[in-house]
Amino acid sequence: MAGGVATVTIDNPGARNAMTADMYRAVPPLFAELAADPAVRVAVLTGAGDTFCSGADIGQLDRIGHGETDLPTLAEEAIAACPKPVIAAIRGYCYGGGCQLAAACDLRIAADDARFAITPAKLGVLYPVSALRRLVRLAGTAPVKHLVYTAAGIDAERALREGFYNEVVPGAALAQRVADLAELIGSRSQLTVRASKDILDRIGGGALTPERIAHWRAEMWAAGDLDEGLAAFEERRAPRFPWTGPAAPTDD
Repeated sequence: MAGGVATVTIDNPGARNAMTADMYRAVPPLFAELAADPAVRVAVLTGAGDTFCSGADIGQLDRIGHGETDLPTLAEEAIAACPKPVIAAIRGYCYGGGCQLAAACDLRIAADDARFAITPAKLGVLYPVSALRRLVRLAGTAPVKHLVYTAAGIDAERALREGFYNEVVPGAALAQRVADLAELIGSRSQLTVRASKDILDRIGGGALTPERIAHWRAEMWAAGDLDEGLAAFEERRAPRFPWTGPAAPTDD
């Protein structure tokens, strides 16, 4: 970790960073640890080498998603549930299960060589409903149907136009762009950032309640970030926001 930014790397380069059962199992406790660490302000999810993630390891499909054990969805939900912003830094293949992990992140910054594909129709398996729901929220139903029905990849510029990516940058600039973005988000009021993430995710999922809004408004008045922001504005200096938590309540 550096400067409040924790980087999580999908590292299986011999298989284009395909996710094994053990790799999927490692995701929930890892993101729970990041969520609990007050020093972490932003997380970055990326892949080792020249690709993000080519999906689930086909040779382990019976262990990864058989019966009641849906490891990809557990990993997806753990990333999405992280109360801190998560940025996906994508280069090369973002296929199948890789799309599922990327969709669970808050922002997706891609290199111009990135390829995006949802490939279960090549194997005769069902793509997780939770991932389809998130992808539809990003791009709408028609683009997701095209990807699922054809299992064909699209380039980074098309993925950007259709809403799957937030930005596309030259490959050589990806690491610096993601670092700059993470640093910028980390410099802002973490109360504002984390409350906004919680509220926006709940709006998207239809679970925002008056009690949740009241909690964050009360936290805003009590936290000290507002006083510091106003003082910094008057003094023409960078703010030093004091709020580091706690996270949102588990129940409304």
